[in-house]
Amino acid sequence: TRIQEDFRAYVEDYGIILAICGGYQLLGQYYQTAESKLKGLGVLDIYTEWEPKRLVHNVVLDSPFFRAPVTGFENHCGRTYIGSYTPLGKVRYGRGNTGKSGYEGLVYKNILATYLHGPLLPKNPEICDDLLRKALLRKYGSVRLAPLPDEMEHLAGAMAAKRLHKPVFC
Repeated sequence: TRIQEDFRAYVEDYGIILAICGGYQLLGQYYQTAESKLKGLGVLDIYTEWEPKRLVHNVVLDSPFFRAPVTGFENHCGRTYIGSYTPLGKVRYGRGNTGKSGYEGLVYKNILATYLHGPLLPKNPEICDDLLRKALLRKYGSVRLAPLPDEMEHLAGAMAAKRLHKPVFC
């Protein structure tokens, strides 16, 4: 459809996308449920398959894109297979994309797709700042922003990561 074509063009032109959980799954080719195969937007060459065991965990990731550990909360039955795309991060605590791969989310151009619900942006100010910077650069061509005080946000993320110091993923 026209909307899908426009959306694909936006993605390929480095449009900024934050896709969480169902939005992440929708970017793919399909979502295989127990009963049927639901067609996705096909923007990314990924797919998701349903499994009955729900993955519900706090999550800590080591991401090559951000200095601080990425923290959040996952709650999904989908197992998303990302092929050769770059993961958002390596799971230190939690389950991630498939519960077995050891990785969570993906980054492609200016798409950040993840299963991390909850306070993703408040606990990860680097992610929030990165999305805003990219959006402003795309709109205005250059941007110079004064740093905001985000000590509380960094502290919230650090405390979440510290509480979950024992790795769950094996």
